Amino acid sequence: MNILRIGLVSVSDRAANGIYQDEGIPALQAWLEQALTTPFEIETRLVPDEQPMIEQALCELVDERFCQLVLTTGGTGPARRDVTPDATLAVADREMPGFGEQMRQISLNFVPTAILSRQVGVIRKQSLILNLPGQPKSIKETLEGLKDAEGATRVAGIFASVPYCIQLLEGPYIETDDQVVAAFRPKSARRPPQA
Repeated sequence: MNILRIGLVSVSDRAANGIYQDEGIPALQAWLEQALTTPFEIETRLVPDEQPMIEQALCELVDERFCQLVLTTGGTGPARRDVTPDATLAVADREMPGFGEQMRQISLNFVPTAILSRQVGVIRKQSLILNLPGQPKSIKETLEGLKDAEGATRVAGIFASVPYCIQLLEGPYIETDDQVVAAFRPKSARRPPQA
């Protein structure tokens, strides 16, 4: 059984130094527990805004811990210490620009400063690495997208594409709770529901 392994990396000088409690990893973990119906294991890392340390955490999660999906939170803005995207691109084999474009598109529905975000999505080996915002509310919006008053999707969240991407990278087949986020894949790539 190819168990889904997810790496969560929170990038924050202050949280890494114990000045305040990290909110990114708990928010990601809670969302994944709601969204995924596929069993999964989580590996977490809390690192300061230091590019070599972020790169090391990403490489370790992919190369040694074999996480098929790595989600980072924090450090994606234009400030001098915001180096998460730089670290992510430095360890990437290929870039997946659609993820960054869609994350900014979602956030623009809430704040005009979304254009200041430098979030990226990349592939390293057979793993997908995605930079998410630092705020728990923004993490949820980015992953789920926007729904109207009736609950219909107005703007697709990025997680709708993640299960198929992992499948194309020969990772495990990921299923989600459609009430949270419906995974999209072509008919030819779908498996019949498990009884």
